[in-house]
Amino acid sequence: MVAIKNKLLAFLVLGASLLLAGTAAYYSVFGISKLFASQALAVIIMASILELSKLITAAYLEKYWKVIHWVRKTYLLLAMAVLMAITSLGIYGFLVSAYQDTAYKVQSVDKQVELQQAKKQRFVDQLNLIVSEKRSIETNMAQLTKGISNNILTRTDRNGNMITTTSEGTRRALEKQLDQSTSRRDTLARRELSLNDSITSIDLRILQLQSNTDLASEIGPLKHVAELTGKQTSTVVNWFILLFIIVFDPLAIILLISANKALREDEEDFSDWDVTNTDGEQDLDQPDTQEPPAPSKPSGAIGSKWWG
Repeated sequence: MVAIKNKLLAFLVLGASLLLAGTAAYYSVFGISKLFASQALAVIIMASILELSKLITAAYLEKYWKVIHWVRKTYLLLAMAVLMAITSLGIYGFLVSAYQDTAYKVQSVDKQVELQQAKKQRFVDQLNLIVSEKRSIETNMAQLTKGISNNILTRTDRNGNMITTTSEGTRRALEKQLDQSTSRRDTLARRELSLNDSITSIDLRILQLQSNTDLASEIGPLKHVAELTGKQTSTVVNWFILLFIIVFDPLAIILLISANKALREDEEDFSDWDVTNTDGEQDLDQPDTQEPPAPSKPSGAIGSKWWG
């Protein structure tokens, strides 16, 4: 039972290694073919054969490591290392190319956000000027109102009495200025309200661009890691791709070698099995190949009767 479980595990390891190697080969071949698009089919055939040869080379080296001449062993190791590097570069190119589609979307959104922010800044500058002018007008209106209230003239008549009067001309001039200031203030208030609405609309548009569902799900985690590390998103993506390819093809080769070794050890264990059970008796499933013992020759008269 233990031997069967070990063999099953060996086949699982072999299957995992083949899946990993096949997946790595597919994306590597696809990535390399993009570099030579004019001869994509020829590149796919060549790269596929090289990927298969790499797996065969790994299995061959593992099985005959002790008997291979060191010159041939060195070349095969070097060739396998170069093929692994080519596979990793192909995967790297494929992943970078795949990320570029998302990167272009991010750049497009960033450009739109920058345009909206520039437009918002213009509105903010106008709003600041309007608020400043409005405050100045309100201060002037307060002074005009005070001037109207204090529009009192005093004089002394012939008898020495103090007489207070108001200047109608001054009052009309102050009231006219007050009306103009009020009208200007109301115009500025309407403009201020319109600018605030425009700024709010731009903020909502920016929020909608930044919270795009598809794009946020694609780039959101990477942006979060970039913010945590203080690096650009492209740098974080490059780190992630490098970690990805480091464990992709090398893991497939290691698993293939491990599975090959495990299967060979299981075969050796099965070849050493004894046909007898633990009690020393012959297994009932094995045919009885022993010849029956020859009968012993009887002695005496009886013996002479039977054997002559």
